[in-house]
Amino acid sequence: MSQRNGTLLTLGSVALVSAAQLGMRWSMTRLPSPSRLFDMQWFESQGYRSIDFSAAIVVSVAVCAYALSMLLWLLALRSLPLSRAYSLLSVSYALVYALAAALPVFHETFTVSKTVGVILIVMGVVTINLRRISRNSLQGSFHENQRFR
Repeated sequence: MSQRNGTLLTLGSVALVSAAQLGMRWSMTRLPSPSRLFDMQWFESQGYRSIDFSAAIVVSVAVCAYALSMLLWLLALRSLPLSRAYSLLSVSYALVYALAAALPVFHETFTVSKTVGVILIVMGVVTINLRRISRNSLQGSFHENQRFR
């Protein structure tokens, strides 16, 4: 697998994990606290009436997105050095922050300090990923992968 494919798999993983985070955030504001579900007195009085089933579906889809994200991540690790692949995961911080602040459903705001922090993260990712990967580095990771087949 090529570096380009590995990068695309990593970015796909980032997109899925970001969507999962947003989906879980949206869902958990609409579902009862997990501790409530084990409180038999509350559950007998409220029961299923207090559960928003659309939120339960969204949280289930988010968990599936996490699983698919992990699969893409594992595939990406076959062709990218860990230092490069792991740095790309930081893009999810920027993506989640931007979407949570931009979408009115999350009631989050842009702040100067958060925005500066996200810009620094993105600059770090760009700095790490601008350098070319040497053939020796890739060959080493290829041989590592071959040992575990």
